Amino acid sequence: FFMQTSEMLQKICMRNLVRKYCRGLAAERKVQLQQKVVTSAVFSGKKEGYLESLSQPFLETRLKENDLNPKVLQLIRGENIKYVTPVIKYDRNGFKARERLLVLTQSSAYVVEMAKIKQKIEYSTLKGISTSNLSDGIVVIHVPEDNKQKGDVILQCEHIFETVTKLCILANKQSLVKVVKGSLRFRVGSGKEGTMVFTVGPEPQVFKDKTGQLTVV
Repeated sequence: FFMQTSEMLQKICMRNLVRKYCRGLAAERKVQLQQKVVTSAVFSGKKEGYLESLSQPFLETRLKENDLNPKVLQLIRGENIKYVTPVIKYDRNGFKARERLLVLTQSSAYVVEMAKIKQKIEYSTLKGISTSNLSDGIVVIHVPEDNKQKGDVILQCEHIFETVTKLCILANKQSLVKVVKGSLRFRVGSGKEGTMVFTVGPEPQVFKDKTGQLTVV
């Protein structure tokens, strides 16, 4: 009986300590922990660099709203901008690298070039998010095959864990994130598909190989 009482008291004490800790968390710290839990669920044991990312706090955004071109702000007026980060976008056909911004609002993801919106993806239509198990920063945003979309979006992000976590939380699509090995297929448009191959080499690079595939080293 004494042992049972002691165990019960220990559990009650621990519960009270946890409750006190949670209530004392600053709002910013609480958001960090919530985001890191999602990152763990998506990447832990699956992608290289995850353990090193644990000690790196996520920023609220990499660029401020007023860093965006006024024309872009005008085009997405009424939407609450949550996160903005510089990215490299690879063309779906020739795989040419282009500097872009990824803008995440409460309802959509935008790929932005200076004063132009190059592509808009509503979260409700998002079909999946893919990244590799290696240490590259590639993420593919899979979109539906319809007239509104040109094809899947191939991006390279410096802060891959942060960016993918923000995207899947805002889109509420955590279950659609896939960490792949070896290769993945992406939609080019007009019913066509392309292949991306992930490999290991002496230095990071992304290029179109002789077979026409996008190779990420």
